[in-house]
Amino acid sequence: MASGRQKLPSMTALQILLAVAERGYTTAAADSMNLSQSAVSKQLLALEELIGGPAFARTTQGMIPTEAGQIYIEQAQVAIKAMEDAELQVARLKPNPKALRLQVLPIFGDRWLLPRFVDFSEKFPEIDVQFTTFVSATQAESPDGIFTFGATPPAGEKGAYLFGRDVALVGTPGYWEKLGNPRCLEEVTAGVMLEHPQTPLLWPDFADALGHPNARPKHTIRFGYYTMVIRAALAGQGMTLIPRGLIADDLQAGRLVNPASLGYRSNFCYWFTIPRSKAVSPAMQTFVDWLQATLREAPVEVL
Repeated sequence: MASGRQKLPSMTALQILLAVAERGYTTAAADSMNLSQSAVSKQLLALEELIGGPAFARTTQGMIPTEAGQIYIEQAQVAIKAMEDAELQVARLKPNPKALRLQVLPIFGDRWLLPRFVDFSEKFPEIDVQFTTFVSATQAESPDGIFTFGATPPAGEKGAYLFGRDVALVGTPGYWEKLGNPRCLEEVTAGVMLEHPQTPLLWPDFADALGHPNARPKHTIRFGYYTMVIRAALAGQGMTLIPRGLIADDLQAGRLVNPASLGYRSNFCYWFTIPRSKAVSPAMQTFVDWLQATLREAPVEVL
């Protein structure tokens, strides 16, 4: 039994495994975890030694999970979810009216919420906010608030619309220059489309919305994580469809460009909901007020 335990990876190693899988690069994973790239690489190498082979194939498009790596990734998600469930159950033993538990989609947290959350922390340091990306059916305590993506809020829940319907076709300035700075849908079909196949934001929806259902891009590259799609676009590898709100900072800085305002209005968007079983605490009301004020002060859509 002892030898078996010695072969188990640490929780930090599992978190790094998931961060690399989601973001595609050790540098991005290190940034997301506030660690050095060296620390992330050492943990990953130690994990691969334990596995007995590579967890990822290193490619020009980022790090792609191997078959063995995918097995560990799936089980790492289970293990981390179990620990988050335990944390929430323990939190119930110490009621805190100034604590909030928020379920956040990784891409939403990474691209919009967390870069702005420092403002909330500085204004309301007395409110203890705990984030989770997993919620299980058997979890003893449901989150106080949930960020979701869909055509409507979860069934039976009342949700506040955040953003997401304004979907823009974007790429780097250098990429558009290679395509001759396109000005219409027909001209961008000469480009490479970057997609995450499990999202509803796909080329056919875009082409249908613009009245050209038969138009197709020259080539399509698909990624297993939406963060990898955005990073590939920022690296100049192609064009992609992204809710304007997720890349507002990149558009403003000129890292990404939306030629000729090409895009469409999607039925899918981001919502923030409070479960009906939950009372709106003073801490939650403070968070909701801050969330609404942040969206008002820096609009991220042009619809």
